[in-house]
Amino acid sequence: MTFPDPGARPAGHTRWKRLGLVMVPTLLVSAVLLAAIGTGTLPVSLAVSAQSMVISGQNLKISADRLQGTGFTQYVGMDRSKTKAYPEAIAGIDSADLYNLCQSMVIRLPVVGETTLRISAGGGGKPAHADHLVVHTDDLGGDAVFRNITIGQDASTFNDGSGALAGVFGQRADTVRIDHLRQSTREVTAATFRLTGLHLSVKAGAKPCY
Repeated sequence: MTFPDPGARPAGHTRWKRLGLVMVPTLLVSAVLLAAIGTGTLPVSLAVSAQSMVISGQNLKISADRLQGTGFTQYVGMDRSKTKAYPEAIAGIDSADLYNLCQSMVIRLPVVGETTLRISAGGGGKPAHADHLVVHTDDLGGDAVFRNITIGQDASTFNDGSGALAGVFGQRADTVRIDHLRQSTREVTAATFRLTGLHLSVKAGAKPCY
């Protein structure tokens, strides 16, 4: 008959202190993400419709060295939160590449205070990519080039599923390129959004993309 070595660690033993140390960063990130989703700061809708959800009214900052896309449309519309309405420029892009993309949102957490959730992707010449991208913005800056642009088209005739009302002033272009993009938006949706080289960071304080 053999007896177990008294100094041997039993199989399946969990080192709770070490596990707790490993889990703390994950739980903190999860808490921030859940808080952002719960307050509506972090959009999670992938619907293509430009009028797909009730927004929180909080702003997300987006920057990119370059946005390059095909199938561009834009018109002025309105978003609604539970308490307020917001006029927005609603832009749709069938296929978009974003180089050195940065997205940031500053939220206020209990005890911690202001906290920045920042997401970067599309570096090293391998851009982030979105299909059927729809962006609702109240402020945009950069150097833009449009090809085969039409200004003044009835936005309800766009074939992008935007659902704009008849008679709304719109514009469209075959291609769009915006260098040094700086954008403030309350809603972003896409059918697919591929974030190449994704990096997420959560830091105390306000540290937006720009």
